[in-house]
Amino acid sequence: MNKTLRIAILCCALPFGLVARAQAAEPPTYALILINQQAVFFNQMRSGAEEEAKKLGAKLVVFNANDASSAQVNAIDDYIQQKVNGIAIDAIDVNAVRGALRNASTAGIPVVGVDAVLPPGPQKAQVGVDNVVGAKQMATHFLDYVQKNLHGSAQVGVVGALSSVIQNTRQKGFVDALAANPKVKIVGVVDGQNTQDVALSAAENLLTANPDLDAIYATGEPAMLGAIAAVQAQGRAGKVKVIGWDLAPEVIRGIERGVVLGVVQQDPSAMGRAAIDVLSSAHQGKPVQAVVATPLTIVTKANVNAYRSQFAAK
Repeated sequence: MNKTLRIAILCCALPFGLVARAQAAEPPTYALILINQQAVFFNQMRSGAEEEAKKLGAKLVVFNANDASSAQVNAIDDYIQQKVNGIAIDAIDVNAVRGALRNASTAGIPVVGVDAVLPPGPQKAQVGVDNVVGAKQMATHFLDYVQKNLHGSAQVGVVGALSSVIQNTRQKGFVDALAANPKVKIVGVVDGQNTQDVALSAAENLLTANPDLDAIYATGEPAMLGAIAAVQAQGRAGKVKVIGWDLAPEVIRGIERGVVLGVVQQDPSAMGRAAIDVLSSAHQGKPVQAVVATPLTIVTKANVNAYRSQFAAK
């Protein structure tokens, strides 16, 4: 081969080498599928995931299901077609997404469950808190209040989200724990449908139907906000206490005013970060921990100051 020919071949080969290296350096893309983006909780989860993706040099795409389980299934199918490198999902209905998640795994896409606990399946890990433990801790806190302030007896209503497996778990854990005191009765359960306006109307109906109600247990942020608004609108803030899950600015104000007795607070930002970290490890073929626990805290008037700046409560 003469010198001129060798130079020509090298010149032709060089761009292909550069293209190959550019392709190899392309960052992975991870998908985060949320229940909604109305609640502060899910926005904080997204922020944590975005933070971790940026740190790892990865791309993140976020899907807002607007409380529709079918939308989550369709999103998984779309991300399979797009060949993302990993999917993290906070499932509305953990059983409804099972088939789609199996398809993702078959396509070589690692899956991580966040917050809502997926049934046994192809997922690489489960990230979140133990919702039964959190519910029992809240029940213990409330029973202590009842013993000290209500002579050991109380009537309690529940504002839940009956289509949400995770919120049903919180409801059952709380109700089961209340059985420790037979004088504490669940007098009504209403469905807030994980939407603040619906939860407000449901809570108002609960209060109207139960004039002697002592407390409302809300299983998620929209239910908390609706219950607080209903108690205040009916002028029963001095009598009915709200307890439940997930801080928001209005929940912090409720704690300050004495309407909210206590809240189980998770760390959704840590959940988002952990989910992307697990997907990154799985994508690289590294071993991952099957259960990644994130912290929870019972927030009351005694420790709410630590959360003011985080939620920018005014």
